[in-house]
Amino acid sequence: MNYRHIFHAGNFADVLKHAVLARLIVYMQQKDKAFRLLDTHAGIGLYDLSSMEAQKTGEWREGIGRLLAAELSPPAASFFAPYLNAVRELNPDGGLTYYPGSPKLARMLLRPFDRLSAMELHPDDARALARLFEGDYQTRVTELDGWLALGAHLPPKEKRGIVLVDPPFEIENEFERLVDGLSRAYRRFSTGTYCLWYPIKKAVPAPAFHEALKALDIPKMLCVEMTVKSDREATGLTGSGLVIVNPPYTLKEELHAALPDLRRVLAQDRYASHRVVWLRGEDREDV
Repeated sequence: MNYRHIFHAGNFADVLKHAVLARLIVYMQQKDKAFRLLDTHAGIGLYDLSSMEAQKTGEWREGIGRLLAAELSPPAASFFAPYLNAVRELNPDGGLTYYPGSPKLARMLLRPFDRLSAMELHPDDARALARLFEGDYQTRVTELDGWLALGAHLPPKEKRGIVLVDPPFEIENEFERLVDGLSRAYRRFSTGTYCLWYPIKKAVPAPAFHEALKALDIPKMLCVEMTVKSDREATGLTGSGLVIVNPPYTLKEELHAALPDLRRVLAQDRYASHRVVWLRGEDREDV
């Protein structure tokens, strides 16, 4: 309940998460049928990078700040375009003052018949999120523990959807909750696309998390990870990962083409790395 994403908005972890989320939305829109995006830990939706909190850490400068200013190869530019275009749309005079959290980013990309369900447990943040989307008939904001939404709000009535699970990892058992939450949600909505975010830092049990996910016997799970520096000296976040269930069939190759540029742009030392690997399905080779 103490976590405030404003301190971290637009950092390197947000860049990877939001770029992939934007691509998932674009892919979902290849069909004319409506879909719903369920955001289980939505935050306040829109972040002012000129605020005292954001300026205190300045994490966005080494994340979205770098990517916006970078020259990218054509494949990388194409991959990041939906995400970066949304950020630029929020800053029409140039520069970088406003940054979209996942619900705002999603809403900017939705078609008139798509829907967004945004869950936020913190009362103040939930109220801020509700104000942001006040009068928006395509968006429903609910003050609710996002873990409960994985049962109560699935399957969506559209029968098509993306579920973003992005917990703050304030408590020790968040990895176990991710596995349990996915297990419950998948039983209710096995055709949905799930995007699970997790931190990478020293002593984080990511390998055990991956093994627990594999044990769920879900046919297709793609994992993408990127680190920006070594964890030898660092005590905080050094990277982040996403597990995508039922990913678009083109996503692996798109990531393969885009991530070298992203690693180059966001690297904070020579140990920056990336990988894409199937946890289940297709193949087991890292790229």
